[in-house]
Amino acid sequence: QVHLVESGGGEVQAGGSLRVSCSASGRTSRTFTMAWFRQAPGKERELLTAVALSAGSPYYADSVSGRFTVFRDNAKNGVRLQMNSLKPEDTGVYYCAAGETYGSVFDPRGPEYWGQGTQVTVSS
Repeated sequence: QVHLVESGGGEVQAGGSLRVSCSASGRTSRTFTMAWFRQAPGKERELLTAVALSAGSPYYADSVSGRFTVFRDNAKNGVRLQMNSLKPEDTGVYYCAAGETYGSVFDPRGPEYWGQGTQVTVSS
């Protein structure tokens, strides 16, 4: 089993910045792809970014491209998400997820492993 734990998040005013982190333990692998999803109130879950732990450029959704940056945290087999120029529409629960393949992150069923989520609230 793989255990993912998110930290960070919180509340910030529009235009501000926040960072969320994700650490992985258990049966982790450098072949995993890590991702961040967002679940906003009344909306479907949205894939924000994905990055393979081994190598390669990250994927970003159009909604966050240019504002969010994902970093690998090799020591924790995890990732950090730096969020800048936050908007009220960025409000939601942010989930860290891990996929055994890059493709699983983009599968409608989602990747195999999920964290508990952390709340991000952006006030106007």
